[in-house]
Amino acid sequence: MWDWIKIAVWGIVALLAALAANFARDLAYQVHAILVMLIAGGMFVWTVRHTDEPKGAAETGYMDGVIRYGVVATAFWGIAGFLVGVIIAFQLAFPALNLEILHGFGNFGRLRPLHTSAVIFAFGGNALIATSFYIVQRTSAARLWGGNLAWFVFWGYQVFIVLAATGYLLGATQSKEYAEPEWYVDLWLTVVWVAYLLVFLGTIIKRKEPHIYVANWFFLSFIITVAMLHVVNNLTIPVSIFGSKSVIVWAGVQDAMTQWWYGHNAVGFFLTAGFLGMMYYFVPKQAGKPVFSYKLSIIHFWALIFLYIWAGPHHLHYTALPDWASTLGMVFSVILWMPSWGGMINGLMTLSGAWDKIRTDPIIRMMVISLGFYGMSTFEGPMMSIRAVNSLSHYTDWTIGHVHSGALGWNGMITFAALYFLTPKLWNKTGLYSLKLVNWHFWLATIGIILYAASMWVTGIMEGLMWREVDANGFLVNSFADTVAAKFPMYIVRGMGGVLYLTGALIMCYNLWMTAFGNRVPTAVATPAE
Repeated sequence: MWDWIKIAVWGIVALLAALAANFARDLAYQVHAILVMLIAGGMFVWTVRHTDEPKGAAETGYMDGVIRYGVVATAFWGIAGFLVGVIIAFQLAFPALNLEILHGFGNFGRLRPLHTSAVIFAFGGNALIATSFYIVQRTSAARLWGGNLAWFVFWGYQVFIVLAATGYLLGATQSKEYAEPEWYVDLWLTVVWVAYLLVFLGTIIKRKEPHIYVANWFFLSFIITVAMLHVVNNLTIPVSIFGSKSVIVWAGVQDAMTQWWYGHNAVGFFLTAGFLGMMYYFVPKQAGKPVFSYKLSIIHFWALIFLYIWAGPHHLHYTALPDWASTLGMVFSVILWMPSWGGMINGLMTLSGAWDKIRTDPIIRMMVISLGFYGMSTFEGPMMSIRAVNSLSHYTDWTIGHVHSGALGWNGMITFAALYFLTPKLWNKTGLYSLKLVNWHFWLATIGIILYAASMWVTGIMEGLMWREVDANGFLVNSFADTVAAKFPMYIVRGMGGVLYLTGALIMCYNLWMTAFGNRVPTAVATPAE
């Protein structure tokens, strides 16, 4: 009976998508309707062909198939996002590389939001979904709740990524700071995210372990808060049911406030809380030590989630936003430094008695440097929120350097370490194909981050000082074009840093592929899942 319901649903979706494609009023909507039609049609055929197959016995053990797919998707979207980042970095240095291909597909304006969303939501999002599914099962001693709902979360999220990415290339977004996708893509993501919450929360509720490990606290806060942020920031009214354009509910300074409430908390919960969930599981596991202080981890959690939600307005100093609101954001940002460093110290002190592993284990080395970048970024961020510093740093490349030192150093490195940890276990191998290649990846990525961040710090401070330089009569000395010309050498350095980081990621993909599918790594003896 259930199979025939699925067949009917996929058939109806395919038919509606075909009708939408026929009546589409813009190119992006038409392309997306065709994509949905093809996906739904494929699922319709697949479901019909598998309806009469005998059902096997209920699966036992952990549900690791979806996690394996998540590891592959994380690596794939990481390479895609890093590659687009390198392209746009060199486009800023050499404007001639802005190619007008098929409605502007190759220009910076289309590729920049593609890069941002690919590395945050495609690479980072898949990493968070895969690791949270792995961690919640192991720490709850329970299989993922909801049967195939986890597969719906995975494939539904990939559909969202493809629709959002093609929308950016076709020029169909809400044109906000974090270029949000079209209204119907937003609705689809909401459905997928609610399913994600149900799977994760259902697994915790049916857990066999009485204790909820702190990593799951961080993951749950990330899932719930991102859902709230997404819904509120993307409240829009479609102009037409057959078009991608929509009218944003918020307007003026209210829209700016809502956008930065969303934007900063996307950093706080998507890129911080979620990845701290990864840190609190994988660092102790790789080090073979319990977390340094469980009490500190709980203080870290509650302080972080309470304080972060108020910090967004510090992005709006010297704007139409009332001073009291931006000052409130600044104060909470400065206070955030303390719990953030508490988390960093907790992670680093977990290695007490195992510091020698930094010399012999490149995966531990990646985890340590990720915590170092986490600490540095969570000091630099509060410092940059202070009004006097902000007057120099804001709208300059210093902000770009800050964001990328955190994203590449903290989020990237902890994700790479998690992928290296997971791959041998998920494919039942005794170890990685090559620790030497992990070492190469570590140094290429580290040097790449240093080149990127240092060049942006130098050029950002130079840029801010040039903008405020005045002559004896009070007139500005430098034009905007003068600052752009002065930044050229550092833009080359930034691009080269990106090339090194991308090269390291490609080496990782080769290493993971050879670990999972090569013949040189022996299969592990069957043991209880870790």
